[in-house]
Amino acid sequence: MNDPASVVPVLTIDGPGGAGKGTISGLVAERLGWHLLDSGALYRLTAQAAVKHSVAVDDEAGLARLAEQLDVAFPVEEGQPRTLLEGEDVGQVIRTEQAGERASQVAALPAVRQALLQRQRDFCQAPGLVADGRDMGTVVFPDAPLKIFLTASADERARRRYLQLQEAGVNASLSSLLKEIQARDARDTQRSVAPLKPADDAITLDTTRLSIPEVVDQLTELLAQRGLVSGV
Repeated sequence: MNDPASVVPVLTIDGPGGAGKGTISGLVAERLGWHLLDSGALYRLTAQAAVKHSVAVDDEAGLARLAEQLDVAFPVEEGQPRTLLEGEDVGQVIRTEQAGERASQVAALPAVRQALLQRQRDFCQAPGLVADGRDMGTVVFPDAPLKIFLTASADERARRRYLQLQEAGVNASLSSLLKEIQARDARDTQRSVAPLKPADDAITLDTTRLSIPEVVDQLTELLAQRGLVSGV
């Protein structure tokens, strides 16, 4: 396999939902001036396209066709990234708990994962890529020079999600969020294709008691130690 990560430096950040991957990945990419791949968004977008086109979440062939033809864009306007599906801004819609559940079901289907594999690898462009997901280091970019498995306790991840929803004015139950996170973890770790797990050569970083700036600093320092960046 010709892994693009063997030519362009790639930092993979895998881990369960709520560990801070999205926030951390975006901040690291911004600091370095690298490209960003939010692989989870592609699964959420596929799930949203399924809703839009009335394709059932267990219709593997139909979902794979949607994934192959997915019309998506991630433009940045006034410093803020947007998520477009068929020209429509769906950034808020795909971040709901319900959308996350659908995305997790879709991501468990082998044909969908295969359809999105090359699309993910196409994000690997100079000067570098920060790839955020669940199988970036194990499947999508196995030759990445630095792989991180970002995690946190289920209780802490539920608490973070609860606070996010509270700040957004959305009522939520902390106990329900914890159950949803535990169920998603079980599904993601037990699926037959690309289960959620650290790559053999990944560094596991527990963020339960770390601040966002501390994690960003640790990752950029690791990149510098490996000679992948300088002057950060």
